Amino acid sequence: MQKESIKRFLMMAAAGGIGSVVTLLAVPAVDGFDEGASKTALQEEAAPAASPASQVQAQPVSTSAPSSADVVEQASEAIVGIMNMTEQRQPFSQSMEGTEAKQQNGTGSGVIYKVTEEEAYIVTNHHVIEGASDIQVSLHDGETIQAEVVGTDSLTDIAVLKINGSYDVTPLAFGDSDSLRAGDPVIAIGNPLGLDLSRTVTQGIISAVDRTLPVTTSAGEWELEVIQTDAAINPGNSGGALINSAGQLIGINSLKITENGVEGLGFAIPSNDVQAIIEELTKNGQVVRPYLGVSVMGLNEVPPYYIRNLPEDVTKGAIVVSIDQNSAAAKAGMEAGDIIVSINEQAVEDDGDLRQHLYKKQEIGDSVTIEFYHDGRLKAAEVTLTSSEE
Repeated sequence: MQKESIKRFLMMAAAGGIGSVVTLLAVPAVDGFDEGASKTALQEEAAPAASPASQVQAQPVSTSAPSSADVVEQASEAIVGIMNMTEQRQPFSQSMEGTEAKQQNGTGSGVIYKVTEEEAYIVTNHHVIEGASDIQVSLHDGETIQAEVVGTDSLTDIAVLKINGSYDVTPLAFGDSDSLRAGDPVIAIGNPLGLDLSRTVTQGIISAVDRTLPVTTSAGEWELEVIQTDAAINPGNSGGALINSAGQLIGINSLKITENGVEGLGFAIPSNDVQAIIEELTKNGQVVRPYLGVSVMGLNEVPPYYIRNLPEDVTKGAIVVSIDQNSAAAKAGMEAGDIIVSINEQAVEDDGDLRQHLYKKQEIGDSVTIEFYHDGRLKAAEVTLTSSEE
């Protein structure tokens, strides 16, 4: 009876999306940041004591470094506005027939990073375009163009768009985000609160590098690797550019913390990570990851009634909600209701922990040892990971 009840619960969980509600923990807000203050070195040289008749020689200050205004002016043309449009049916028109109308569902920012003779490519956040039936791009000159989705990935929150045509725009070059240090100046350029404030510029510094933030996405729980900055980020800036003092793109702004009493906590996806994701999205339309063949949720999300046959000391793990019957996991004997507790002898605390291990520590073709509870008994199976495309 207990096994039947947990299967009924898992069927409801799979149908209702329990454990996979998509909500970013930080309010999505992306601005382009410009590493802003240009650096001018003033050299002081020791001089011998001067006699009353001697004259002080003025030393010219170098003006070779571009000003922040110059950097912003050059970069701003590559920053675009993105409108997420959805279709809504208007019930009764004058002809007494229902009609389809497009409604703006939200706005964000994007960065032109590649231009050819026939098209331009834009990188933005996945959450900016998620759920859109139509995507419109607003260029620096006010022209609005329909965009095509090249590829998108919800876990890393990156999407690539394409607009057809010939555009006289200099794309933003990528900088090396691995070379960033806390204290480096940055500038954000984006569209806070919508296109009425398009290409707003804010300035700050890198507050920290190598941060990791837990986020909830449409693909499940994830830990996003980000750069922290104090440059002002607001809703509508999502997908915009964080740039350095040379005008290079060193991050895509994605998140901010909005708790009461909290200020200056913005986060951007590092440019080196963005480039790798762009390449795969352009090639495959998606990020191809190792595939186990199970849909899971955290054990802590399941009411205790459904898991009474587990040993008392088992309080963490990932419960299998559904399983692909053609997958390696199914062939290894796993079923819905089983609870995964370790992979390659490393404990699995919840569904997000399992994804992190599979996607960051394993590759397609790897063999892994999965430990799981089946009908209250601990079992082990060796599984060869396949491609998520298969």
